[in-house]
Amino acid sequence: MTTLRDHASVAPPDRYDAYPEVPNGTAILLLAGSSGRVEAERADLFARHGARVRAIRWFGGAGQRPSPHEVPIELFTDQLDLLRHDADRVAIFGTSFGAEAALVTASLHPVDATVAVAPSSVVWAGFADGDWSSHWTWQGAPLPAVPFDSSWSPSTEPPEYRSLYQSSLDRAPDATAAATIRSESIRGVVVLIAGGDDRVWPSDRFAAEVVERRRANGRETTLITHSPAGHRMILPGESIATGGVTMARGGSPSADAELGALAWPQIVHALGLRA
Repeated sequence: MTTLRDHASVAPPDRYDAYPEVPNGTAILLLAGSSGRVEAERADLFARHGARVRAIRWFGGAGQRPSPHEVPIELFTDQLDLLRHDADRVAIFGTSFGAEAALVTASLHPVDATVAVAPSSVVWAGFADGDWSSHWTWQGAPLPAVPFDSSWSPSTEPPEYRSLYQSSLDRAPDATAAATIRSESIRGVVVLIAGGDDRVWPSDRFAAEVVERRRANGRETTLITHSPAGHRMILPGESIATGGVTMARGGSPSADAELGALAWPQIVHALGLRA
């Protein structure tokens, strides 16, 4: 009997494929965050600059987990293996929970480039069916995850969750250590992008922790930050993202676009795009 944790039960995800007119040799797996969207506009942007892109829905689709809770990392590794048939290099690009997924996946499976926007340095807990567990499973088992501070309550409307994530880390140092993403195992190019006014979670702190962990293990990392920017980055030519869970995200459309403009040259370099 199979279960939702079994790799064999993972259905093909909803997806959007974008193909370049002149391929640059790179294929990208593109992951959104808690919005659950399929990042079609960003896929088209990268394809216009030479990449073959697959944007997928990784929860909430047919045969998938209903929320970011015990999502098999094999869902992403299988897609990367398929993309290797189409390109010389494969990359994974994720935002928020998708950035967490990208870093975890790249720490367990070979990729040539990893780009993480508003990343996490640890695996977080997720909730579904009355059960708290890890966001991710690997080989059928939940990965260690940081539990949330049950005493926290929001003090703003819409809620800012940054302090929840910070207090959860501080209250559970042992769990934090166990749940830390082994980013030193990621090979290839790594680019991290974070806004200093991110009010969803402390992605600037997380990014700095990833950089330091990799530096201590002799790994180079490119970090792009912009203090007025929030949780969402807007790349040149993109529209402002809407939808998703109601929360304060920080930043502003202009600051988020400034972060995107700062990050774009590094993204172009990491993914081998045509500028």
